[in-house]
Amino acid sequence: MSLIGNVIWILCGGFISFLLYMIGGLLLCLTIVGIPFGIQCFKIGLATLAPFGRETVELHNSNSFLRLVFNALWIVSFGFGIALNHLFWAALLTLSVLGIPFAYQHLKLCLISLFPFGREFR
Repeated sequence: MSLIGNVIWILCGGFISFLLYMIGGLLLCLTIVGIPFGIQCFKIGLATLAPFGRETVELHNSNSFLRLVFNALWIVSFGFGIALNHLFWAALLTLSVLGIPFAYQHLKLCLISLFPFGREFR
């Protein structure tokens, strides 16, 4: 079932989102300071490519001081806008019964796009 969901997801905009995250990650990796944020863009992009059948998992020591600082910087610079985008699409997709599974995937992506440091998609 997750294979069918992922194929429909890719055909209905998942691949474009994946490409945009990858381009954003490449642009962030051009500077030394942006490399950790670029890596998180790559991680979110890969999660956006195939979200069905995967869950967000909190890593061991995910609330360390450095990860909290990076998450705070991420929220201020990128994360809040990305999370609002995923929330918008989740709200829009819940208007139809067929869109509810896709809305749930957007909510999972919202969590990892808001706090990417210390979490991963498995």
